[in-house]
Amino acid sequence: MTLAQLNLSIVGPEIVVSVMACVILIVDLYCKSPRRAGPIYPLALITLMAGAVLSFGQWDQPSALALNGLVIGDPVAAILKAATCLGVAGVLLYSRDYAQARGLWRGEYLVLALFGAVGMMTMIGANHLLTIYVGLELLALCLYAMIGMQRDSVRAAEAAMKYFILGALASGVLLYGMSLLYGLTGSLALPAISAASASLTLDSLPLLVAIALIVAGLLFKLGAVPFHMWVPDVYDGSATATTLYLSAVPKLAAFAILLRLLGVGLGDWLTAWQDMLAVAAVLSIALGNIIAIAQRNIKRMLAYSTISHMGFLLLGFLGGNVHGYSAALSYVVIYATVTLGAFGIILVLSDSEFESDTLDDFKGLNQRHPWLAFLMLIVMFSLAGIPPTAGFFAKLLVLQSALESGFVGTVVFAVLLAVVGAFYYLRVVKLMYFDSLDDTVTSPEGEPGPTPRRSFLWVLSANILLLLGITPWVGSLVDWLSTALNDFGPI
Repeated sequence: MTLAQLNLSIVGPEIVVSVMACVILIVDLYCKSPRRAGPIYPLALITLMAGAVLSFGQWDQPSALALNGLVIGDPVAAILKAATCLGVAGVLLYSRDYAQARGLWRGEYLVLALFGAVGMMTMIGANHLLTIYVGLELLALCLYAMIGMQRDSVRAAEAAMKYFILGALASGVLLYGMSLLYGLTGSLALPAISAASASLTLDSLPLLVAIALIVAGLLFKLGAVPFHMWVPDVYDGSATATTLYLSAVPKLAAFAILLRLLGVGLGDWLTAWQDMLAVAAVLSIALGNIIAIAQRNIKRMLAYSTISHMGFLLLGFLGGNVHGYSAALSYVVIYATVTLGAFGIILVLSDSEFESDTLDDFKGLNQRHPWLAFLMLIVMFSLAGIPPTAGFFAKLLVLQSALESGFVGTVVFAVLLAVVGAFYYLRVVKLMYFDSLDDTVTSPEGEPGPTPRRSFLWVLSANILLLLGITPWVGSLVDWLSTALNDFGPI
């Protein structure tokens, strides 16, 4: 293999983050305060920012292959890799105080977060089934360890075990589907699999089984119905800092592997997986929104909300065209931003002796922290899809793309269920603004909950206000993402 075939500049961000993760692991050995992460915290943030800059620097470059065709560099990969690095940096910023108070803020935690980011970037740039699987398992192993780091928590151990067992089962299903696809097409490269569509028709039962297994494995990783059973338990059992990492950034990588596998590898067999995604989307939106109404724990409520939002994300894939993919890309970027803000507020309201994880903890928040209440209002409005927030335009785009693809009944059903789902988001707003202050959320000294750091509030405010500030430029954002997707496809 020559240097030209390696084309290492394409995988430069992954190399930088991987090498620095190893460096941070070594530096951590010499830290005087290992339980507080010492100097490796700013080093981790600098690493992620460097990865974001290197990734975004490739967005205007033409598509190119690296590592002998195992990896592809294109504008979509550049945007998603940069968003992944920025998202993980946001997670670490928001998690610092919370994780320190619970003894989680150690070198291992930061290293796992960085290697998880490498796994996500590997999936985002995958051009080969093996690359997808390696990235998927690297991320999964990091998540298993991060969830189980609360060794004194029975709930965290249970969540880690559930996620490990079910994740291993889903990985096996996905791998079996990939092996069948390899046997049928004779290649593991996505462009070659796409080219094999000329000789394979949907009359082939093994091909249908392979597609069904691959879609099932992807739906599990996405947390969509009927493979959603792990989501609420893992979200609730994990430390909130880990739940934030799990809920926001991996969705960017999940979108990427859906795009690579379905849009490139299986794009010519659209009719085989189109109806599967339509059914999964409808069931996810229905089950997520309806069951979320009964939740009193906000982490479980947001878990079912995630299931619903993944259903909306799938609507963008139903048409199998660039318009739908760009709508789904816009949706997942906006969703990740909203989720960072939602869990950031939960984290800032928690301290070493108080876990702000029930809806009752938000009673009278406007009396305690008016600014945080306003930020949470924006987050809830955006999740509900209420204008003029970015969440409204995200839902509008995916619904419009599904409507143009002929899924009229599916769109009508999704809109009705979105109205139903608005109830539990607005309930949080009602608790913050119309309910009296709950005595259970006051600290032992009598102060109304923890006082957030000013720097934390600046970052959190910028994160959430972006959901309103981007509104006049949503059209430009969608056009930019559509332009990136125009260069997307097999090479």
